[in-house]
Amino acid sequence: MKLEKNMAAVVTGGASGLGAATARALAARGVRVAIFDLQRDKGEALAAEIGGLFCAVDVTSDDSVDAGFAAARAAHGQERILINCAGTGHAAKTAGRDRASGAIRHFPLDAFDRVIQINLVGTFRCIAKSAAGMLTLDPLADGERGAIVNTASAAAEDGQMGQAAYSASKAGVVGMTLPIARDLMGEGIRINTILPGIFDTPLMNAAPQPVKDALAASVPFPKRFGLPEEYSALALCMIETGYFNGEDVRLDGAIRMAPR
Repeated sequence: MKLEKNMAAVVTGGASGLGAATARALAARGVRVAIFDLQRDKGEALAAEIGGLFCAVDVTSDDSVDAGFAAARAAHGQERILINCAGTGHAAKTAGRDRASGAIRHFPLDAFDRVIQINLVGTFRCIAKSAAGMLTLDPLADGERGAIVNTASAAAEDGQMGQAAYSASKAGVVGMTLPIARDLMGEGIRINTILPGIFDTPLMNAAPQPVKDALAASVPFPKRFGLPEEYSALALCMIETGYFNGEDVRLDGAIRMAPR
């Protein structure tokens, strides 16, 4: 699907990190971008920068997502592009002992559910509602109505200690990609998923410098963090390459995560 001026897109988690880079890349091609996020200050600033629209959206809420799509479509028209970058994490062992007291504790189940609700159910919620809107569009010359890109993680395949919830949520995103592609194949809507490795994002930049240095050194090549612009380049490739469908692709410098 060729990107065209004034084509509409929605980017969830678009106020920072991978989502922000993708919003900028789309806008640079003339696409009208709506940013779904809960970070109002960052989202509004980015929307002003790229000439887009910010919508305060909680992907765990039907009402919030519906309101976001309604606002985006009122401003830009029905989107042909959806990029899902909204996500979160919670690090804790499934069960273990407190280092200080030795007390036994397990992963808080409310935290596990929250990660699943945001990363997996929230992603599917946005896919289903966006795809339903895309069905109202006339196909383009190549028969396409739209394209969707999801964000999983290398942790979907080799999660580390403390990542049970995060890995499960991202593996779910990978696992539903092909069935969704098959669900939508008769309607000309494609879907693919990117599995980023260690990327230069605000979350990663909060880590101490020695930790960041060790992580960068663990990447086979190149020995650095991935750049958000590399993620956005792959996302746009997935959108523009018509034969790219139903795939999950690692973008990680060939890293395979160690147990810890």
